Amino acid sequence: MAAKRLIMVLGLLMFWLTGQVAAVADGVVYVLPVKNTIDGGLARFLERAYREADAVGAKRVILEIDTPGGLIKAATDIRDTINNATTPTTAFVHGGAISAGALIALISHDLVMTPGSTIGAAEPRFGTQKADEKIVSYWSRQLSAAAEARGRDPVVAAAMADADLEIPGLVAAGKLLTLTSQQALEHNIADQQLQTREQVLAYHGLQDARLVELTPSTAETVARWVTNPYVSPILLTIGFAGLLMELFTVGFGVPGTIGVMALAVYFAGHMVAGLTGWEALLLFLLGLLLLVVEAFVLPGFGLAGFGGVLAMVISIVLAAPSTEQAVISLVIALLGTIVLVAISIKLLPTRRVWRRLVLNAKQQKDQGYTAPVPSLAAYLGETGVTITPLRPAGAVEMANGERLDVVTDGSYVLPGIQVRVVKVEGTRVVVRPVPPPSSR
Repeated sequence: MAAKRLIMVLGLLMFWLTGQVAAVADGVVYVLPVKNTIDGGLARFLERAYREADAVGAKRVILEIDTPGGLIKAATDIRDTINNATTPTTAFVHGGAISAGALIALISHDLVMTPGSTIGAAEPRFGTQKADEKIVSYWSRQLSAAAEARGRDPVVAAAMADADLEIPGLVAAGKLLTLTSQQALEHNIADQQLQTREQVLAYHGLQDARLVELTPSTAETVARWVTNPYVSPILLTIGFAGLLMELFTVGFGVPGTIGVMALAVYFAGHMVAGLTGWEALLLFLLGLLLLVVEAFVLPGFGLAGFGGVLAMVISIVLAAPSTEQAVISLVIALLGTIVLVAISIKLLPTRRVWRRLVLNAKQQKDQGYTAPVPSLAAYLGETGVTITPLRPAGAVEMANGERLDVVTDGSYVLPGIQVRVVKVEGTRVVVRPVPPPSSR
């Protein structure tokens, strides 16, 4: 009986192994999405997916591309991942391979586009401004080199990033190049124009392959969201404002808690995306500690405060995808923090540390405080000489050498004329010219 059971188990095991071998014989194809912004989170996800595809001996990786572009650093990281992988790549563009997405499409071993899809418009930009000539030259050469490595037209690829390049009959000087799927075929950029994923698989003879469709994990999705150039400044603003509001205004820890959570998400996202390590977070915490010491222990704003600010700025630069992105994020965060903290100080009661920095004492009139008023009554009847024209206001030098601001009763008096003080009303001194002595 035991022998029969053993034979049955071995038979089932052999049947299962036969099925697995058949599946491997048919091949495995990994299908990976390249959608929305090209960022560090996407680069880390694709790096993980290619490691898995290489490990199982996948026949091919299909990148389904529909992106408006993104970060140059992330795009070059993805290019390196494709180059270093043993599994060949097919870029299947079914929307747009724009800007940074163009590099990913060009470096793929096969470039397939659906009718109506586009590729190009890859000019590098700093915010809303065109990047300087050095960056444009670097980026256009990256596109050109990627195209050349796959047997595509390098000049056409370079024109996607450099508007100064002119290709007669295709693009004029001063215009960026964007190709339709049909134009990409005609100018040796795309390899094929197909409508569906099934057609792409059949094109490679993999219609019976087992598909493995991977999507970013939760951590990678959060990392993609955090490293988005529009989200990072918001997180920094919330983080800085929350900490400063907790420092200066009386509350129950809510602003500080929100601020710490925002900064934790910021650094955690960039760490998961592979853009930075623990050193950036530790440097930021050191800077925060130095600022707390400066605020509560040391008077004024000295070495500890300066060192704290410097450490926090450096940590954010280390965590950011690029120096340019760090500068943009810091400027936006600084402006937003100033606004939010100013509103909170205006509306909420402040802590003692704020009163150490700003003088809030007021001398109210109803409490007996009055401004001293200089007494000018002693000058009534005295004479002086005008040192400026009186029109009717001007200046007079009195006999004791003191200069007074005076007015006339409406008449115009030239400089160098002797005048007499005829009226004093508080700080208002009225003068008249002294008539010359009559001659007899």
